[in-house]
Amino acid sequence: MAARDPYRLSSPNIFLLRMLVFLILIGFLALILYRQILVAFQANPGLNGLILGVLTIGILLALRQVFRLFREVKWVNALGTSNMDQVPAPILLAPIASILGEDGAQRSISTMTLRAMLDSIGTRLDESREIARYLVGLLVFLGLLGTFWGLLETVGSIGKVIRSMQTGADAAVMFDDLKNGLAAPIAGMAISFTSSLFGLAGSLVLGFLDLQAGQAQNRFYTELEDRLSLNAIDAPFASASLPPDLQAALERIGLAQHEGGTSQAAATAMANLAEGIQGLVQHMRTEQQLIRDWVESQAAQQREIKKLLEHLSSRTGQY
Repeated sequence: MAARDPYRLSSPNIFLLRMLVFLILIGFLALILYRQILVAFQANPGLNGLILGVLTIGILLALRQVFRLFREVKWVNALGTSNMDQVPAPILLAPIASILGEDGAQRSISTMTLRAMLDSIGTRLDESREIARYLVGLLVFLGLLGTFWGLLETVGSIGKVIRSMQTGADAAVMFDDLKNGLAAPIAGMAISFTSSLFGLAGSLVLGFLDLQAGQAQNRFYTELEDRLSLNAIDAPFASASLPPDLQAALERIGLAQHEGGTSQAAATAMANLAEGIQGLVQHMRTEQQLIRDWVESQAAQQREIKKLLEHLSSRTGQY
């Protein structure tokens, strides 16, 4: 049995399977409690329908976050193989595809470039989960909205019942009026409890799905970082302050070391490095000369100011 490639990205099938099994269990539970759920839904069809609609959108978004990883994993695993032209171009990894080229060649990239690309991909993954996180909070908010809505209905209905009660009336008549009047407060309590039930249950379902989607994206990001590290070359002396020709020479030396280049290629790279260092030294000498000229100019100005002050002081003493 062939050993598994440690740098090959894993398929997110396991996370998708967990999400589907969880949804099947929730659907089976809803089927068992169908009558009770229907009665609770009828307490406030408008708000409860809105909660179920938000939950449906959140479920679809969570599933989409995992489904979109399949295309990216397939493209990364096809890098450097003969099947590269048969794999569709990635969407999430578009920056990496543009750097590696349309053929997906195993080109070496600097460590700084690799880190910038990974940061960009991490930002995209986080942004894709923002809507799902918002929908989880929205479900809790809608449940609380139904709670306060039901409490307002309950309080208002109790006030009407108290105002409608007449003193001195027959006890039986008063009891019948009280019994009929309590129907509205009980309906308000039903709105309160059922909306909270649907909102909290929906947030629980969507929270689990978002957790699985986040785990799938985290594993994808970690394995992608390990995979792209094979193409990275170290450039410890590269700096934004170095001249471009010196940076290019350092990159070529690192590339030659990474690819195991010949002695002729290494000699050429060393010659380019020497030229770059010579240019850097010349640049530093020019800057030092400019600094010396500026210091001498400032000293000359200070001497002129000193002479002027002494002249003014002597003229003032004469008067």
